[in-house]
Amino acid sequence: MRHCLEELNAYHFSDKEWDRFFKDNIANDNEGIVEKTRKIQEDYVQVLKRDNGASQNIYLINKENIHKNKLQVINQYVENRGAHDTRYDVTILVNGLPLVHTELKRRGVAIREAFNQIKRYQRDSFWAGCRLFEYVQIFVISNGTHTKYYSNTTRNSHIKEMSITSANKYKKTSNSYEFTSYWAYESNKVIPDLMDFTKTFLAKHTILNILTKYCVFTAEDLLLVMRPYQIAATEKILSRINVANNYKQMGSTKAGGYIWHTTGSGKTLTSFKTAQLATALPFIDKVLFVVDRKDLDYQTMKEYDRFEKGAANSNASTKILEKQLGDDNARIIITTIQKLGVFIKKNKTHVIYNKHIVIIFDECHRSQFGDMHKAIIKNFKNYHLFGFTGTPIFAANAIHGSNPNITTTAQAFGDQLHTYTIVDAINDGNVLPFRIDYINTFKEKKNIGDKKIKTIDRQRALMADKRVAEVVSYILEHFDQKTKRTGSSYTFKGRRLIGFNSMFAVDSIPLAMKYYVEFKKQL
Repeated sequence: MRHCLEELNAYHFSDKEWDRFFKDNIANDNEGIVEKTRKIQEDYVQVLKRDNGASQNIYLINKENIHKNKLQVINQYVENRGAHDTRYDVTILVNGLPLVHTELKRRGVAIREAFNQIKRYQRDSFWAGCRLFEYVQIFVISNGTHTKYYSNTTRNSHIKEMSITSANKYKKTSNSYEFTSYWAYESNKVIPDLMDFTKTFLAKHTILNILTKYCVFTAEDLLLVMRPYQIAATEKILSRINVANNYKQMGSTKAGGYIWHTTGSGKTLTSFKTAQLATALPFIDKVLFVVDRKDLDYQTMKEYDRFEKGAANSNASTKILEKQLGDDNARIIITTIQKLGVFIKKNKTHVIYNKHIVIIFDECHRSQFGDMHKAIIKNFKNYHLFGFTGTPIFAANAIHGSNPNITTTAQAFGDQLHTYTIVDAINDGNVLPFRIDYINTFKEKKNIGDKKIKTIDRQRALMADKRVAEVVSYILEHFDQKTKRTGSSYTFKGRRLIGFNSMFAVDSIPLAMKYYVEFKKQL
């Protein structure tokens, strides 16, 4: 480790300096996993007190030029100073610090056994000796056939389920194995085999990028390692920004694009990391994150603040937004499309219009295809426009609004840069699968004899009183059966459950009101 850090920092430690630096800055007895994680993710430049009394900055890891870091692999490392003698499988050292640890099981043994093995190490031996294994940021588990990765805080965080104790108080339980991730290609094809995983995930460039760019150490002291589709989307956006800047394509759809990621796939984390990395580009002045509903910007702000305290600025009024847009220190701003629309109307000339900015739309659905969207792209001159959506608008389901030139997501934002659909999420086990029963309520006859029948008015048919009444009758009759409320049970996360809820969706508010009245009537 000493030699690696000397090489990285082009500095030679005296024996006294190294002894002092190792004990105080690297293997401090008062620091645990959280403090060491913060040291790698945020405080990676440590200060050495030299023998002559001067101060010297020492990098533990170089995040600006990742290939200056030195990687080494050790296997079968024995720790005999813990609660039990332990032998670790494979560890990757970065500049001498163990930052990635892999636990392997034989083919045929459940991969969860490797997960449980690491749990035992955390309990029995990672804290032993100099406690350097508390620096591990990413764990990899594999049985050869299946290989997954997760962060060092996954076990104690992510999802804390609430269950009621006999004393009628709440206690927290963790099902953290559910949040281990498969690695995947850009196309979302999973890479489960250990050899293929090693060639991709553990390639020097990839693993260093994940450690230095695609981890988020939150304000709640949790380390989040991004999933492959989140990394792919972020890289696609950053690549588009760089290419558009080189070819001077700002202010057009060639400079932007949209990300189709299904609801619940961690879109806020992806957008935060994208905004954070975009502001680090030397030619970008500001990132605007635009949400659609007035209450949602505070929710997003809370999420951004969780990822990094004070990383973004939110605003309670258009006046504050105006001030922030002119403030060079406000690098990431969260606002609503409504406030942005009002700002543009009131400010025909403003310094921000000529600044080089990235505008990211959260849930870029139909509301962005109206007059406000038109006003934004008309006034801002030097922009990159990106949208995140779980429900993109294609030509087949477009509704023509006030602007006939912008009816689809692609027309508004540009190319589809990355896709992660509900099908991908189900295949990865990130969401529960759907059970689909399709019941056709239309019988269309094209012709009777020689007579051609005109196509029926589908919308009118969908809203017909008789059809609504029969759909409601069918739902009430089959609800208990479809939601497993009677006659059968199922197991979820080790618990035996009976019944679950459902969601009722229609395509318009008038139809929703009609169903509400009919449900009330039949009930």
